[in-house]
Amino acid sequence: MEASSTSLKTLKFGKLKVVRGCLLQRYEHEPFISCLAGFYSCRWKRYQRRRTEPGKCCCKMKECVFFPLLVGAFCFSVVFLYMCYEAKNDYNDFDWYTYGNLGFWFLWSLVLLTVAAILFIYITLLLVLAMCLLAEGQQLYLHWSHKVGTFLVLGFSITPLIIVSLFWGDQWKNVLLSFQITAPYLHIGAIAIMVLLSWPVALHAIRADKKVVQVIIVGPYLALLLFLFLIPLGMYSPCIREMGTLGPKPALIGHRGAPMLAPENTEMSFQKTIEHGGDGLETDVTVSYDGVPFLMHDSTLRRTTNIKEVYPNDTAQNAALFSWDTLQELNAGTWFLKDKPFSGMGSLSRADQNQAMNQSIYKLSHFLRLAESQNKLVIFDLYRPPKNHPYRNSWIKRTLEVILNESGIRPHLVLWLENTMRSFVQSVAPGFQQTMGSKAPVEELLLDNIVKLNLAYTEMSSEDIRRYAEANITTNFYVVNEPWLFSLAWCSGAHSVTTNAVHTLKNLSQPLFLMTPQQYNIMWILTDVTSVLLISLIFALHWWRERSFSCCAQDGGPMVESGTYNKFRRELSDMPVVIT
Repeated sequence: MEASSTSLKTLKFGKLKVVRGCLLQRYEHEPFISCLAGFYSCRWKRYQRRRTEPGKCCCKMKECVFFPLLVGAFCFSVVFLYMCYEAKNDYNDFDWYTYGNLGFWFLWSLVLLTVAAILFIYITLLLVLAMCLLAEGQQLYLHWSHKVGTFLVLGFSITPLIIVSLFWGDQWKNVLLSFQITAPYLHIGAIAIMVLLSWPVALHAIRADKKVVQVIIVGPYLALLLFLFLIPLGMYSPCIREMGTLGPKPALIGHRGAPMLAPENTEMSFQKTIEHGGDGLETDVTVSYDGVPFLMHDSTLRRTTNIKEVYPNDTAQNAALFSWDTLQELNAGTWFLKDKPFSGMGSLSRADQNQAMNQSIYKLSHFLRLAESQNKLVIFDLYRPPKNHPYRNSWIKRTLEVILNESGIRPHLVLWLENTMRSFVQSVAPGFQQTMGSKAPVEELLLDNIVKLNLAYTEMSSEDIRRYAEANITTNFYVVNEPWLFSLAWCSGAHSVTTNAVHTLKNLSQPLFLMTPQQYNIMWILTDVTSVLLISLIFALHWWRERSFSCCAQDGGPMVESGTYNKFRRELSDMPVVIT
């Protein structure tokens, strides 16, 4: 009899499990929630999950720590990715810096951008899964592997930001400049995110059984939403302007020629700039040991020549300590095809490859003759030779001799940048356009006969440009490669820019993101009105659902989550009857 009774109980208990499984499959959104919880918590089974009761915390106390960390990791990854993307203008400088420290060339900037994108995608997917689980009324439990991943995202996002702040603080100026272009569109994106967040906010606010809890949930959300609605009142962008007020397109000065199309500071590079319609040529001048000015940016010949093959013991020696005969033996083009210094270079034709492979170090006199023949402006950084160099103290005089006596270039085509012995240069060559490399009071600049400022793009200010222009002092900004940055310089009133991408910027017929104040006001109002309607609709939908599907328990019992879930719980409570 005992064995028969045990067998009967086992049979009934098995029926109970079958009925319970059928009810769960019928009344729960198993496939969708299982996928959400599986990817987020690695909890694929129904019995592993818990629902959030109305007005209760969305997760256990221990998990309450990780959700803010998840949100924080997302915010830092957004900042990191945005900074990496907007820093594309300076990728070559970053790669050049790493080359100087590591001793070999690699596109580390591209690696950094890829890592930032991967971290952002990963943490965004986790946050989307969390929001979907909240919208379904599920408790949050982040799997331990994702917790480790969250800490890794935080570490890999915060650490580079700290390093950038310490060593490349100007990149934050780049970010601030980019807001003048992207702010209107970032505003639309932020409003769209708030519309998406309204779904879980409305769900938990309406289900909350206490007014205080509802205020805690809805209050910060509405405050942030109101702040976003009013942000455009304090927004400024020089590209939002009335029709007919845009100035002329800035002139394009090739930075070391066209270094995306040919080896920098070579004859081929400057010819490419001329072919693509550049208005001027920029370079760097060093004086050889026997007094021949030549074009070289680096202090050594290691990066842009084959000196490691020809003179392997002299790779670390200063370029100015070589004679011109020795410099002529070196190839200045093969490195370009091997290292590919720019990520967006593209492929060269066979003819261009052959021409690049046969480039040599370029003399200043030849460079000036080329500019004179094409009526192009020239500007150059002039490097003082090291100690014990024969021309250590006469480098400027030697350079002037080449410009005035050997090149035949007309003086007004020369933008003289070097500040040392400026008075002497003005007396010898009064036709040069005197150029200053830093900002100064207008009165001081006029006293020194300065007609142009050559400034880093991070110092760009439409007010300063306008103030200098009123005194007939034009501005040139370097190095401007990205179309958005060139558009900002154009809208700000810059006279010219130094760029690595003459071939790209020459094709721009108008600034990117250019719009009138009326167009922006329409975009702003439509965005706000549409978002208000959508958010109101979402709150109304949740209120209607809870009002329609909720029911009260017998004898004035408390309201449960929904009609479906109420029925589900009632049938589960009746399941012991099956056993009896």
